[in-house]
Amino acid sequence: MKKAFVILLGILMVFFTTACGNNTATTSSGNDTPAKETQQPSGTGSNAAGGAPIKIGAVLSASGVSSSLGKPEMDTIKMLVEKTNAAGGINGRKVELIAYDDKSDQNEAVLSMKKLLEQDKVSAVIGSSSSGNTLAIIPLAESAKIPLISVASSKKISSPSKPFVFKTAQGDDVNSLRLVDYLVKNNLKKIAFLNVDNAYGSSGKAEFEPIAKEAGLEFVLTDVFEATVTDAKPMLTRVKNANPQAIILWATNQEAAVITKNIRELGITVPIFGTQGMASPKYIELSGNAAEGVLITAAPLLVSDQLPADHKQKNVIADYVAEFKSKYNYDTSSFGGHAWDAYNMLVKAIEKVGDEPLKIRDALEEDVKDFVGISGVFNISKENHNGLSGDSLMLIEIKDGKYRLKE
Repeated sequence: MKKAFVILLGILMVFFTTACGNNTATTSSGNDTPAKETQQPSGTGSNAAGGAPIKIGAVLSASGVSSSLGKPEMDTIKMLVEKTNAAGGINGRKVELIAYDDKSDQNEAVLSMKKLLEQDKVSAVIGSSSSGNTLAIIPLAESAKIPLISVASSKKISSPSKPFVFKTAQGDDVNSLRLVDYLVKNNLKKIAFLNVDNAYGSSGKAEFEPIAKEAGLEFVLTDVFEATVTDAKPMLTRVKNANPQAIILWATNQEAAVITKNIRELGITVPIFGTQGMASPKYIELSGNAAEGVLITAAPLLVSDQLPADHKQKNVIADYVAEFKSKYNYDTSSFGGHAWDAYNMLVKAIEKVGDEPLKIRDALEEDVKDFVGISGVFNISKENHNGLSGDSLMLIEIKDGKYRLKE
């Protein structure tokens, strides 16, 4: 009897351990290990029939200075994976999402990427949220020959084209052309250019400056500031003395809000122009009334309700915006949209070729044609691993605390 009881107890323990293993686990292992979220498929029956789960990795800035970018990206991917698995997975196989929060730190991003490639053995990776973090993990993806789809915008990410690297955000060159076109049309020729002192800001300046000079614009002042800036008034006093007709601000939400408020506090009234780095309700929240009248280039998500009925992206964007708000009770942003595009491109590729990384890479390069996404209509090719053109951007103005379609 005693022996039978021990055997029965052992069986019950195995059953309990197996059952617990099917739940979603979120763990953090301290300073030496990035925060990890493993979203495992629920239920084993259908997955056993369809094969092992498909492992997709993500490295995103869900916390830290870039969290206003990374949080909606992380939430978007988690939402989409749940939706995929609820519908039966990809070709009958469930998706296992292994996502790390790089905490807006390049070293954390590199450590996270190494874990995904060497330990977790994922088939593809989405990330990171910022240009600097993406550029830091690109060599790892290329060396491992694992497809990486970035949601950051620096042109350097995908140009020159790298075999295993793709991106879903519009590049600095596309943003620069759109801004310069508007400045020239409105006879705003004397420019002060201010950029955050990181890969995103420096890449923006490198693209904007030659395009602007070729168009006949004059730079009366250029300067940089840290992403952690809390008071930029000394720099902006120099801007005021230079008497520009317009200020170009190449930064993301948090630091852009500080600069915007300081500009207006110093009584500088010239137009402020930004890019998709400021394409989030968080920027308006942080800037307050100082954001009034600011113009940015961004994808149409922010003004989707103002798009004409026949706009190709209107329904796709509307569905995503509503689904996200219903699930998380806060508004998504263009950054979340970049993640939506990356995940759905990946699903499209895996549906066709399975989860072998080399085949996924080929499918992304060869089969993403006229793909209607949140950020635009994508046409990826061997020479262009972004696949977006200038018409994917709109000029958007902040009026009465809301984003309004300008042109």
